[in-house]
Amino acid sequence: MADVIYQAQPPLEFIPPVFNPLVLRVVHLLLPSWINWQTPITQIEADNVEVLVDLYRQFQEGKIRFMLAFRHPKTDDPFCLTYLLSQLVPKVARSQGTALQLPIHAHFIYDRGIPLWAGSYVGWIASRLGGTPIQRGKADWTGLRSARDLFANGKFPMAAAPEGATNGLSENISPLEPGIAQLGFWCAEDLHKAGRDQQVLIVPVGIKYSYVDAPWDAIANLLSEMEVASGLPVNAPEQASIESLYPRLLTLAEHLLSLMEKFYTRFYHLKLPDIKTVVGEIEDRNEALAVRLQALLNAALLISEQYFDLQSKGTLSDRCRRVEQAGWNYIFREDFKDVKGISAVEKALGDRVAEEANARMWHMRLVESFVAVSGNYIRENPTVERFAETTLILWQMIAKIKGDKGVQRPQLGKQKVKITVGEPISISEHYPAYKENRLGARQAVAHVTNDLQHALESLI
Repeated sequence: MADVIYQAQPPLEFIPPVFNPLVLRVVHLLLPSWINWQTPITQIEADNVEVLVDLYRQFQEGKIRFMLAFRHPKTDDPFCLTYLLSQLVPKVARSQGTALQLPIHAHFIYDRGIPLWAGSYVGWIASRLGGTPIQRGKADWTGLRSARDLFANGKFPMAAAPEGATNGLSENISPLEPGIAQLGFWCAEDLHKAGRDQQVLIVPVGIKYSYVDAPWDAIANLLSEMEVASGLPVNAPEQASIESLYPRLLTLAEHLLSLMEKFYTRFYHLKLPDIKTVVGEIEDRNEALAVRLQALLNAALLISEQYFDLQSKGTLSDRCRRVEQAGWNYIFREDFKDVKGISAVEKALGDRVAEEANARMWHMRLVESFVAVSGNYIRENPTVERFAETTLILWQMIAKIKGDKGVQRPQLGKQKVKITVGEPISISEHYPAYKENRLGARQAVAHVTNDLQHALESLI
C-alpha cells in the first residue's frame, strides 16, 4: 500500500470508464513481450476457444450479451485473459472462416483499491481499457450502476472474477460472490424494459497454472530462507523432493502458527485453543494444523472487527471485505471533502485515525491470504504446483509480518497456462423466476451462483 493511506483524505473518487481504442491497440501490441519479460509465463493455451468465437459472433450480430466469469488464482490472470481475447480468439476465428470485427476485447470490473497499492497509473490504464471499478465491502451504487450499464449497453462483453480476489490456489475455488449473477439479471431486466430480445449469458472461464519443469530446488531454497527468517534450523537435504520437503513445510507452518498464537494471546488477550489439547485430540498433523489455522484467522479478524465495531458474521471473505471498507471509511472520509476547511489540528487527528485504521487492517490482510487454505490441499493431490502455491502463501505471510514493501513475490520457475472456456449459463432461462417476486429473485441469483461455482470447479 502506498504511504498515502496513513493520512486522512477525501473519499475515493469513482474512476469512470473512458474506452480509448488507441490505448487498447498499444496494450495488444506490447502484451506478448510484457508477459515474456515481466511474468514467469512461457506458454498460454486454451480449450474450447470456438465457443468464445461463436459467442463474439452472436454478440456482434446483436443477438446476445454475455459476461466472462473467470477464475482468479493469481495477479497474472488479466494478462492471460487479454492474451486469450487478443491473440487466440482471432486466430481460431480465422481458422474457422468466422468473420469477427476487431478488436476482440471485454469491459471489466476491477477493485477500486488496486490503484492505491499498484499506482494511480493503473487506474488511468484500466479506465481507458474500458474497465469500471467497484469498492468491495459496501453497496457501491455508483460502481454498480456503471457495471450494469456496460453489461447492457457496452461496446464489448463484460469480464469479472466472481471470487472477488485472488486466492493463490489454482485448484481451489473460493466461494463465489452473488454479484456476478445479480449483474446478469439486471442486464436481462434492462434489456426487457428496453424491448430488446437479446439473450443474457455468463461464461465460466478456467485458468490453471503449471510449471514447465518441477522447481523443487527453488522451493527448497525458499523454504530455507523462511526457516532462517522464522528462527528455525535449516536442515536442507541434498536431494529436494516432495518427500524431503513436505515435513519441512509442515514444521514451518506449525512454527509460524505457534508464533502468531503467542502474539495474539499475549498482546491482544485473545483466547485460542490450547495447542497440546488440539494435537492430543487430533492425531493427524494436517487436520490439527487446519483447526489451529481457522481459530487463528478468526482471532485475527476479531482484532479488526472490534476496533471498527463490526459484527463477526458470514464467511472469512465476507468479514475481510467489511473490515476493508470500514478501514477505507476511516481513511477516505466524507467530512474531509473540503480539505481547505480542515484545521491543522483536525488534519493531524485525522491522520492519527488513518494510521491506526491501517494498522488494524493489517490483521485483515493477514487473514485474506489464507481464506482458501486447508490442511489437505497438498495431501489430496501432491503436485509440485500445490506445494509451490502453499509455500508462496507462507512466504507472503512472513513478508506481511516483516512489513516488506515493494518486494516482489518469488518466481520459482517458468510456467505454462491452460485456459478452458466452459459452457455458457443462461440468465435468460432463469429470468421469469427472477422477476416473479423478491423470493424468486433471491433464489434465482443463488441458483445461478451455485451453477457457476460447479462450472468453474469442473474446469480445473
